[in-house]
Amino acid sequence: MSDRHQLTDSGPHVQGSDVEPGGPVAEKRPRRRRGRRIALVVLLVVVLLTGGGALAGGLYYRSVDKSIERVDAFEGVPEESRPQVEAKGAMNIMILGSDTRDPESTGGSRSDTIILAHLPKDRASAQLISIPRDTWTAIPKSKEGRGGRDAKINAAYAWGGVPLMVQTVEKFSGVRVDNVAMVDFAGFKEIIDALGGVEIDVEKGFTTKYSLIGTRTFEKGRQTMDGAAALDYARERHAFPDGDFARIRHQQQVIKAILDKAASGGVLTNPAKLNSFVRATSDSVAVDKSLSLVDLAMEMRGLRGGNLTFFTCPVKGTGRVGTESVVFPDPARSRTLFDAVRRDSVPEILAISGK
Repeated sequence: MSDRHQLTDSGPHVQGSDVEPGGPVAEKRPRRRRGRRIALVVLLVVVLLTGGGALAGGLYYRSVDKSIERVDAFEGVPEESRPQVEAKGAMNIMILGSDTRDPESTGGSRSDTIILAHLPKDRASAQLISIPRDTWTAIPKSKEGRGGRDAKINAAYAWGGVPLMVQTVEKFSGVRVDNVAMVDFAGFKEIIDALGGVEIDVEKGFTTKYSLIGTRTFEKGRQTMDGAAALDYARERHAFPDGDFARIRHQQQVIKAILDKAASGGVLTNPAKLNSFVRATSDSVAVDKSLSLVDLAMEMRGLRGGNLTFFTCPVKGTGRVGTESVVFPDPARSRTLFDAVRRDSVPEILAISGK
């Protein structure tokens, strides 16, 4: 059974190809050092490294940990408005992904990918819930006075940076965000090349409209991709009737392929490969000030790709609000899902995802 699931109602009203990145999110924002980057990959990559016998190099990895860019993710987030912790010991990490070298991007860095990663108290697995970037929801008002109205969820990032994104995801889900990680998906190219390529099972043959080499055609079936090909694969949405939902699935595929290759491709036993892999990864990420990747890795050293479940937040479909193409969440099904996350009920989360 597939380990990635799109939780949508069946029916002709789901037309993801109509979802475009316009609206307030397209406002240009100042560039940060190395761009705005975010980190599912490093969180789990370091887990793999330490789990594979790299604990002997603990001092080295702690030096890498200290060199990773830090963001003040919770500055100005009012404590009184935040969800309470219901399951002590569990951890919820908001992962934000941007693509600073996307050929389609004309508005500077964007929060193109939003994932709420749930790490259960026993740390034996991880459940990763993608929230479509065009989800129509309430955005709290930032400390600068922006927001305070309904909009696409990633407008929060444009209006108030990471802190407003924390507030928005917490309001949307009712789940308290413990940590934040950010990755620049453009950095996947270097990460994948450091691994010697990854194996991807292409669900449907297609030709990209926006490629690092102009155009690129992917044949259906399992194949090895280098970094440039995998990045083109993860970016494409125009070739699919469900648009952004297809891109979410492909990003999840690439993330899992990176983890599987890191665990089984000889990286852990080859010092040169290991060093280039860690360096390429650390160059593409930023985390909040309190998150220690090394400590988290030691807790989750047994985690592998097979212990991860990827799926997409339940939605009713897509449509338009004014001039904007948006995704409408399914409130009832979302409440059921996020209530299970809050209570750290992994069996219920998996049942909802269809796993």
